[in-house]
Amino acid sequence: MKKIQVAVLGLFLVAAFSCKQTKKEEEKTEEAVTTYSIVEDSTNVKFTAYKTTDKVPVGGTFKEIELTYTAGETPIETLDGLEFSIPISSLFTNDPTNTRDPKIIEFFFDKMVETQSISGTFTFKEDNSCAVLLSMNGVSTELPMEYEITDDNRVNFSGVMDLKEWDALEALASLNEACKILHTGADGVSKTWEDVAIEGSVLLVQE
Repeated sequence: MKKIQVAVLGLFLVAAFSCKQTKKEEEKTEEAVTTYSIVEDSTNVKFTAYKTTDKVPVGGTFKEIELTYTAGETPIETLDGLEFSIPISSLFTNDPTNTRDPKIIEFFFDKMVETQSISGTFTFKEDNSCAVLLSMNGVSTELPMEYEITDDNRVNFSGVMDLKEWDALEALASLNEACKILHTGADGVSKTWEDVAIEGSVLLVQE
């Protein structure tokens, strides 16, 4: 009889221990499914182009950007593989005369192929570097980017495009010709630079 009681007690203890283990595993599983997602309308993309031989900056932004991504357990996991599409029609340079934006679209973007949008895919590498496979003018080229993550989970990006990498120098020449007077400096030379600084940021929230 005592042997039976001991056996029953042993089974009870094993079952109780197993239940505790299962509960701990479930708690760990619940913790693991915490993910990061992108705050709607938090994304912004800015660019700085340059004119005249003095390299005078001309800034602008795009007011629309479409994102496709999968929520991950860290900000980097969420952004790795993120795809974006930027409609060219959303270009905005805050020009009070309202003439600069249509001129950029007509004499620069419209001189390219596939001019409706700029698209790209983010990739984060093992050495903590980041790049965007950027598609414009029918060309897809990797654009190296630097990034930082702030304490509030905002991720800031920066990089420099060389327009010749996207076969866009003819389009650039077209824009320079259309803006010849405005892009002429004190030395009498009209110039539009082929390098364009890019900045972007996105805010993530933990769910």
